[in-house]
Amino acid sequence: MRPHLSPRHALIAALATAVLATGATAAFAAPAGPAGPAGPARVHGTLRPLVELSAQRVLVADEVAAAKWGTDSPIGDPAREREVLDDVARQAEELGADPVATSRIFRDQIEASKVVQRGLYRRWDADPAQAPTERPDLGRIRLEINRINGELVRAIADSAAVREAPSCVGRLTAGAAAVIHGRHLDALHSVALGRSLPSVCERGAR
Repeated sequence: MRPHLSPRHALIAALATAVLATGATAAFAAPAGPAGPAGPARVHGTLRPLVELSAQRVLVADEVAAAKWGTDSPIGDPAREREVLDDVARQAEELGADPVATSRIFRDQIEASKVVQRGLYRRWDADPAQAPTERPDLGRIRLEINRINGELVRAIADSAAVREAPSCVGRLTAGAAAVIHGRHLDALHSVALGRSLPSVCERGAR
């Protein structure tokens, strides 16, 4: 007997499928939805911009890991995380968007960054020759993250109708597969991208 999956876990499973199918973008076309006047109104839109920005954030985590490597700075930084969540909630309110949904999505973004940092730390511990030899400036990196965060807040606000639609999971999975394929993400960053997205679809996150 197959275990019952909650909507949230079902969404994560769908995103994992996208991670494993990096070259099969066409296989993840968003469902068209019921046809005919009796069906609900179709929502036209894409989640690709939101996924692209999530991928940018995942990739910047490489620099964060390099900046922290060999220092006392922990991967998890609760004070910084709270600052980010408060800031994006405020930006969402200014845009007339849902600050609760925005914060929920950004919690996943933060966890995705930790996935990358932990993965790189394990890689560098196992093979010190791969470890960074220069330490990037963490302050500069955070300015870049703040820029991405601002664009991501707007993408979340702009995609509200798509995120609440029944077709959201299909569109999100299609977007994830396309971005993974287009950016040639490796396994670590593909998994991290999947970790950044499970709260995007409003119906799946509840």
